[in-house]
Amino acid sequence: MPLSDTAIKNAKPRDGKSYKLSDEKGLYLLVTVNGGKWWRFDYRFDGNRKTLSMGTYPDTTLKQAREKRDAARKQIADGIDPGLTRKIEKAGSIENTLAAVSLEFIEAKRNKWSASHAAHVQQCFERDVFPWIGNRPLKDLSAVEVLITLRRIVDRGSLETAARTKQFIGQAIRYGIATGRAERDVTADLRGALPSPNKGHFPAITEAKPLAQLLRDIDAYTGNFVVRTALQLQPLIFARPANLAAAEWSEFDLDAAEWRIAADKMKMKEVHIVPLSKQAIALLRDIYPLTGSSRYVFASNQGKAGNEPHISRESIGAAIRRMGYQGQHTAHGFRTTASTMLHEQGFHSDMIERQLSHGERNRVKAAYNRAQHLPERVKMLQAWADYLDGLKAGAQVIAFRKQG
Repeated sequence: MPLSDTAIKNAKPRDGKSYKLSDEKGLYLLVTVNGGKWWRFDYRFDGNRKTLSMGTYPDTTLKQAREKRDAARKQIADGIDPGLTRKIEKAGSIENTLAAVSLEFIEAKRNKWSASHAAHVQQCFERDVFPWIGNRPLKDLSAVEVLITLRRIVDRGSLETAARTKQFIGQAIRYGIATGRAERDVTADLRGALPSPNKGHFPAITEAKPLAQLLRDIDAYTGNFVVRTALQLQPLIFARPANLAAAEWSEFDLDAAEWRIAADKMKMKEVHIVPLSKQAIALLRDIYPLTGSSRYVFASNQGKAGNEPHISRESIGAAIRRMGYQGQHTAHGFRTTASTMLHEQGFHSDMIERQLSHGERNRVKAAYNRAQHLPERVKMLQAWADYLDGLKAGAQVIAFRKQG
């Protein structure tokens, strides 16, 4: 039963110990041995149990305590720890730069995001934002400063990255507003100020002849060997670029011919199995002498302290742009390429969607699909790899057919 004013007034100290009078939704009144009455709110954040003081009775009435509790519950629902907010308000002098608030925001969201997404957001800030405006106090940051920073990304041709970075900056600023270190989100003033990235699907080649030329250009790529290997592998498995860039050797079983991506790296928070064709295994065995002693398959020699020492998810797309395919194809576009052409060849939609790790919302059906389609996906990816080999070799472009 919820508390009443009468019950609170009549609460008396008990022999030698404090006790609780519960209200609801985590709020309770702690009656101490000397008769003090303290409002407390118990909650969970990041999997940890925490307690927040809500004042003392009668200075804080039952109604006021409930209002404070409801405000704290809203912060929790928004991914903000009310206890941390309280500490910030008390500290007063805590760092309020864009960099400090952004990193704090990422930490607050880490339990809700996949590890790869959290790493990507932090990398975007550290690479494209912090060097120019990271030290700016959040309250003094202007829309013009943010726009100039974003235009540097636009100028290198990364329109999608610019749009995502604007979104990340806005999220960090709104977190700063919620924690008392900013008054408004200046990114709202930038609506329409950036060139719009292509909406809908990522640019992708979906016809055999231009795809054959792209594959040959990839094999002839003269840049970084690690990036070239990632470029060669992506058409064969059409994984999300972030997952491919952060692939770890411990996730691969080359004898079983599969790659198991951990659930915390996946958008749908489920383990994803990627069957490996003979061609994919050959590429992995080829790069193993170079990076096999590292944690990551595509280990980067550009790694800095505090950053993940693997290539960026942007590396593959940047290489494709350097080869002259800007606006025609992207690293993510290989997913569209495979989906379009596999559907055209009659492979079952459920099997293709499962390979693309587009999660089935019905859990029972999802479990069934995983079991049902894995053997078929093994055959599909091998047929796909053989088809791509034929294209690269300059064979007559003919439609391949699913086997069995």
